[in-house]
Amino acid sequence: MPLSRSFSMTSLSGVLPQWDEEDLPVDDLLLFEVAWEVTNKVGGIYTVIQTKAKVTVDEWGENYFMMGPYFQHNFNTQVEACEPPSAAIRHAMDALIHNGCQVFFGRWLIEGSPYVILFDVGSAAWNLDRWKGDLWDSCNIGLPGHDHEAGDALILGSLVAWFFKELTDRLGDAPNVVAHFHEWQAGAGLILARARKIPMATVFTTHATLLGRYLCAGNVDFYNNLDKFDIDKEAGERQIYHRYCLERAAVHCAHVFTTVSHITAVEAQHILHRKPDVITPNGLNVKKFSAMHEFQNLHRTSKARIQEFVRGHFYGHLDFNLEKTLYFFIAGRYEFSNKGADLFLEALSRLNYMLRVHKDDVTVVVFFIMPAKTNNFNVESLKGQAIRKQLWDTAHTVKEKFGTRLYEALLKGEIPEMSTILDRDDFTMMKRAIYATERHTLPPVTTHNMLDDSSDPILANVRRIGLFNSRTDRVKIIFHPEFLSSTSPLLPMDYEEFVRGCNLGVFPSYYEPWGYTPGECTVMGIPSVTTNLSGFGCFMEEHVSDTAAYGIYVVDRRFRSADESCSQLTQFMFGFCQQSRRQRIIQRNRTERLSDLLDWRFLGRFYVHARLLALSRAFPDKFKMDPMAPLKTEGFRFPRPHSVPPSPSASVHSTPHHSDAEDEDEEDESYDEDEEAERDRMNIRAPFVLGGAPVEDPL
Repeated sequence: MPLSRSFSMTSLSGVLPQWDEEDLPVDDLLLFEVAWEVTNKVGGIYTVIQTKAKVTVDEWGENYFMMGPYFQHNFNTQVEACEPPSAAIRHAMDALIHNGCQVFFGRWLIEGSPYVILFDVGSAAWNLDRWKGDLWDSCNIGLPGHDHEAGDALILGSLVAWFFKELTDRLGDAPNVVAHFHEWQAGAGLILARARKIPMATVFTTHATLLGRYLCAGNVDFYNNLDKFDIDKEAGERQIYHRYCLERAAVHCAHVFTTVSHITAVEAQHILHRKPDVITPNGLNVKKFSAMHEFQNLHRTSKARIQEFVRGHFYGHLDFNLEKTLYFFIAGRYEFSNKGADLFLEALSRLNYMLRVHKDDVTVVVFFIMPAKTNNFNVESLKGQAIRKQLWDTAHTVKEKFGTRLYEALLKGEIPEMSTILDRDDFTMMKRAIYATERHTLPPVTTHNMLDDSSDPILANVRRIGLFNSRTDRVKIIFHPEFLSSTSPLLPMDYEEFVRGCNLGVFPSYYEPWGYTPGECTVMGIPSVTTNLSGFGCFMEEHVSDTAAYGIYVVDRRFRSADESCSQLTQFMFGFCQQSRRQRIIQRNRTERLSDLLDWRFLGRFYVHARLLALSRAFPDKFKMDPMAPLKTEGFRFPRPHSVPPSPSASVHSTPHHSDAEDEDEEDESYDEDEEAERDRMNIRAPFVLGGAPVEDPL
């Protein structure tokens, strides 16, 4: 399935595995995708369904519908109301509306413009007690009155099941319906539909098990004790037993059960007691992140903006070379242990020691972008940016005077003396600007005033390891406890812009069913650190022969102790610091070439496979499929690049995309992107065999 990209960079589109199309007769089918986050941004599932929409609409056209809860503000700002394209859909909606339930239809204003059917949970709340009884009669699951979220999920599920009943009664034998449910909030609809024997194929996807999230949030040694947990007891102690029952029942009722990664499949098998039928990895709409021929130049431009912020933040202590400064970052929800911030901080302490011992002139500035409770910007941080701007204005004023007087002197044929170009007032102005940069305190670690400074886990660990941004530290820390925004008076950059300007994203997560942050780094050509306990890390290890060569560093947190994992992370970061500018440019080129592997146009095939499998199980007389046949993408691996380590030393310089700021003394290093990409094409085609084991590159 060739992917079309508009890069001048040589991509590897067209070399991903070719397979016989598992085309479904979409003209004779209707596909519904049910999730609590349709038009309703809560977490990562919103990103999944939003970015996947265009690929699905391209395949299914007007036979694809999303279903979720109705919220007036979201509907008014994100949805264009319209009439359903099908009389059967209109009939099913009217059946609910005539019974006092509000249902809304329109196009979601995202790429692909999919149809959405939204159910007003509040308008149907008067049915809750009756529907609780129906759920108990169907599967003996009771919901407590105090859990309003579970109650809302049941109302949505009941409305969805009711809708499907009316729809299938009207449609008859054709077209057949495929319904894909995401997470436990949508699970009630699947359970009730199956209990009422509604004729449709069902798929259920868990993006992370409910109990797994709760257990890992409590700092439990989760993966080493998966087979030892008393699941019912653990769920009961956390007062989520009823939610766990809904999730588990949905898993076992579905014709096909999928999850997003192999590591989550292991978790689901132990906690939900069913092995996933298909792994459906999360993708990205690569076009959204593609930079049209100049991602290296965008890196340089965005990095310059980060450098401006750093100049202000570290005023008075700017005794390190910004041209030899690297920018690392970690971003995401503030889950200190789950996101690996604890491991990252300890590794930074060790990295700081190693850089000082080796007397390295490299400085590392590390950003923590994690939202926490604050009451305002830090005054010292705002002051730093004001002083930087004042210095800039002073320099420009003096430069204009200098330029004018020099120009006039040259017109007269004179070589001016410095005293005639800059007068006493100019020197006074410059001295005052220099004195303004004097600082008697260390640059702040955090950019905001924290509401709970003393017990904040990041700040508590910064105090423990002693990284206070002193002059002798080679690792500097900046904690930005707020998501980035281009309207911020402090760091006016949006997230994509900021990521492009950094050198390395570090995400050493302990619990990460997928992990979009390293994926976003990859499609923007930024190397990243992940772990073999994240879905993204497992996926890359499965499909890339030498992940580190492509800028994906995978820390082993599954089979190593915490200390060993920390040492490995430290070595990854120290090795990255030792790379020359040329080597980092080459590595960014390689990292960006993995974009195709994360594109929904490739990963969407896993969803196609799951739907066909569900249809073959729900309607075996109409749809045939060999349940034992391997998925067509098995056996595919990117080879190890020929130029590893990324420092080739013979031949002519020919890197197609290089930073304008690269060192001149490194330009004799050679690297031919087109030649390496062609070698990758040859290597990928040769080892790939449908259903076969991957063949390692001989190098």
